[in-house]
This record gives sequence, structure tokens and C-alpha cells, in this order.
Amino acid sequence: MITATVKQLFTHPVKGLTPKQCQQIFLTAGHGIKGDRAFALMFLDSDNPNPSETIPWMSKKYFAVQNDWPGLAALDCSFDPETAFLTVRRQGIELLKANTGLSEGRDRISAFFTDYLTTLEPNPGARHPQKAPLQLVGNSWGTSRYPDREPVHISIISQATMDNLGEKAGKILDVRRFRPNIVVEGIDAWSEFDLVGQKLRLGDAEITVTAKIGRCMNIEVDPNTGERDIPLLSVLKENFGHVNTGILATVDSDGGVAVGDILQV
Repeated sequence: MITATVKQLFTHPVKGLTPKQCQQIFLTAGHGIKGDRAFALMFLDSDNPNPSETIPWMSKKYFAVQNDWPGLAALDCSFDPETAFLTVRRQGIELLKANTGLSEGRDRISAFFTDYLTTLEPNPGARHPQKAPLQLVGNSWGTSRYPDREPVHISIISQATMDNLGEKAGKILDVRRFRPNIVVEGIDAWSEFDLVGQKLRLGDAEITVTAKIGRCMNIEVDPNTGERDIPLLSVLKENFGHVNTGILATVDSDGGVAVGDILQV
């Protein structure tokens, strides 16, 4: 029986922006983690001329994300769920602080990221390489979710896997490259793949592991500078014959998860 310990927990308040490290989270069946990818920056173009503030789940090709626009990683974005304020800094300098609960604040956020995107270049093969106005969509009270895949999922990766991949790359890898919700330790590298198809207990919740995570160019981006600096997709292909790290899971029953909790079959 595989048993692992929760080492780190993360949410990503705005899809494609800075993760938030947590000591505990709450999993909700059919929803995932409240506050994770609750907001997103949607392109306003011919496909989406005027979306409402809260829209249903859509493919990430409609949003500005680091996979397509790696320079987004150079911004330090923090969201306070108590005040609903989003703060954006770069190299310690505050560039924006606005209330996501007010139309005026959302307009300021949308305008800031629209302007910022004009200074960036998209990755080759970007799903939406065209520069267009952006609009903040989603809400802070937990009904909106914009993960990469539907149905809604959580993501898990083992520290041993990241360490092993880092050894092959000759670098210590920052966990933020992989944008996980949960980092576990105490299991062998790549052994999380053996959990696909299994039902697990995670803290007080129950989950079902559904798939390996096929990686995109985002893992090659330095989460501090926004620059592509390590060819991890090539390292994966050359050393392991695939481009997968970590696993996806759906939430079957509600429950809390804290750092130090157990993941087990």
C-alpha cells in the first residue's frame, strides 16, 4: 500500500498567475478547492466580445496564462480573500492594488493586465498569440472555477519526482514550475503514476486519481523571472520517454487537508 505525507499545499487564486502557499485547504466534492483558479483573465475578441463577470468553465485557450505568455510569471500577484484585494508587485515594487469585488477595481485589474501583455511576446505555438483586451472573470466566494480540464480536478506531485527530474536536468527545480495543489513526500519518484484509477484517502477527504499530467511549456519557465531557462520537456522525453509529471484527481467527498496529513489507498 502506498502511503505519502502532504508536504506543501497551494492554491492559484487567478489562473495563470502566482500560487499561494497554504497550511490547509478544504476539498469539496465536484468542485475541488474553493478559491483555486477562481479568477481568470479572459481575452475579449471575436470569440468572446463581452463576457459577464462570472462565466462557466471554458478552455484555457480563451485566457491569458503562463504557458502562452511566460512573462506573466515575472509578476508577484497576491489575493486576500478577506478583503477581496488583488495586489501586483514586481521586484518588490507595488504596481497595482484593486478590489475584485467592485466594478471599478475589476476594470483597473483588466486594464493593467491588458497593458502588461502588450510588453510581452507569446511562446511559439501559443493557443492565443494575439494581443487583445483582457477582462477579469470569476468571483471570490467560491462558485467559479477555471482549471485546465473539465471536470474540475486537483493536482498532486511527489517531491521525489521533482528531485529526480532536477537531477537529470542538473538543476534544483522550484515547485512553482509545476503549479500543483498538493506536494507529497515519502514515496518513490514517479510512483504516483501507479495511483491512476485508484480511490484514495487524502486528509479527511476521498479522491479518485484519474490521469497523469501531460506537461506544457510552462514547466520550462523560471517562476521568478518569467524567462524560459531549463528545457524540461526535452529532459523528460530524453530520459523518461514522456512529458508527464504528477497526477490529476477528482474529489469524491468533502474534507479538510493540512500539511502533514496522509495520502493513502
